[in-house]
Amino acid sequence: MKSAEKIKISLDSSIKQALNTLSKGAMKIVLVVDKDNKLLGTLTDGDIRRGFLKGLSLNSPIESIVFKKPTIAKKTDTREKLLKIALSKKIFQIPLVDNHNKVIGIHILEELINNKNSSNKVFIMAGGEGIRLRPLTKHIPKPMLKVGNKPIIQHIIERFKNCGYENFVICVNYKSKVIKDYFSDGSSFGVKIKYIEEKIKMGTVGALSLIETKPKEPFFVINGDLFTNLDFEKMLDFHNYHNANATMCISEYNFQSSYGEVEINNENIKSISEKPVHKFYVNAGIYILNPECIKLIPKKTYDIPSLFTKMIKNKFKTISFPLGEYWLDIGKINDYKKANNDYERHF
Repeated sequence: MKSAEKIKISLDSSIKQALNTLSKGAMKIVLVVDKDNKLLGTLTDGDIRRGFLKGLSLNSPIESIVFKKPTIAKKTDTREKLLKIALSKKIFQIPLVDNHNKVIGIHILEELINNKNSSNKVFIMAGGEGIRLRPLTKHIPKPMLKVGNKPIIQHIIERFKNCGYENFVICVNYKSKVIKDYFSDGSSFGVKIKYIEEKIKMGTVGALSLIETKPKEPFFVINGDLFTNLDFEKMLDFHNYHNANATMCISEYNFQSSYGEVEINNENIKSISEKPVHKFYVNAGIYILNPECIKLIPKKTYDIPSLFTKMIKNKFKTISFPLGEYWLDIGKINDYKKANNDYERHF
């Protein structure tokens, strides 16, 4: 994703102003926005030339030639989806907007195709025992349980690799030799892997206090028991766009009550809802942290909720990234069965 700041103009701009913006922006497109940064349409060199053929001049307003129904991208769209759209519609730029149609940035087809590897590191938390998955985890760590024909953690690594990330650090404890023997230095999987060995169980984020060489740029932290096809590049773009210190991926969770729920005011009944569905967001176990977050992690057992609570208290900018893609936390036997049943449909 590229910044769209240099290619925005207002609807009352002239064709001359649009041409100047086209030239300076060097993206072959102009985004027409209102005062609230909401996308109204797009304008290309071809639109302007067709305007000239209709008798418009350089001083004419652009309103009559703006393309008001452009193809747009949402922050949850995967790179694969964007490529498919761009190639099928033969377009080279796709504006990225939020849920309020406000411009976030712009995707360029050339970048989507070339998708260069990123230097951002990925820390995979793989030290848990997986007690709720016994007896499956009696002899192997939970991240090494197979979904389809590959371990869960291999799916995670390959998904990141497909999104352009190749530098991994796996935090291990329980049955760590199984993971190390399987992946070694990662070269046979086309990536680079190092390890942090937890001498004691250090929770969901405590192992990061053992990092010897601190990252110099934002890095991913992900639980090693997740099954997802999230576009990680999109999440990093979102994190950087909002200048956040930390981003937490969240997933909507629906829970239907087994009972008719009664709302009261003292002894008076206000309303009755028959088995209502409650919706709320849960922590999806995927994060992006800036290097300055590491200093807040003590060298002991420490969990992510405690870290985010401390960051909020210290006025760090902490934001959420809602998941739109497939996601499953494999914590219980039924979750593991579901992952294998879903494998063919989603991967």
